[in-house]
Amino acid sequence: MGQYKHHVFVCTSGGTCPGQGGDAVYAALKNGAKAAGLKGIVRVNHAGCLSQCGHGPMVVVYPDDVWYAGVDVHGAERILREHLIEGRPVDSYRYVAPPGDNKVEER
Repeated sequence: MGQYKHHVFVCTSGGTCPGQGGDAVYAALKNGAKAAGLKGIVRVNHAGCLSQCGHGPMVVVYPDDVWYAGVDVHGAERILREHLIEGRPVDSYRYVAPPGDNKVEER
């Protein structure tokens, strides 16, 4: 096991995630992990663009390699409770895409 059981990255930059609520999702996960007593167990970080623009806010949980898309504050609370505490990924927010960039084309 690495330094943390889970390392969570929340996209708070790039072309779309900031406008889709990335900062609020980050705050919900960061504050929620602290309130749940997960300091030193779960690390929540801001992330640069994850090259999935238009699908966000994006959240990635490592080492599980689980990607989440369209996460709102409610989704962040579910990810914290169900995935990070109970160990079950939240399928309704789960993001599965081909490898590489999967940006939605702007019109």
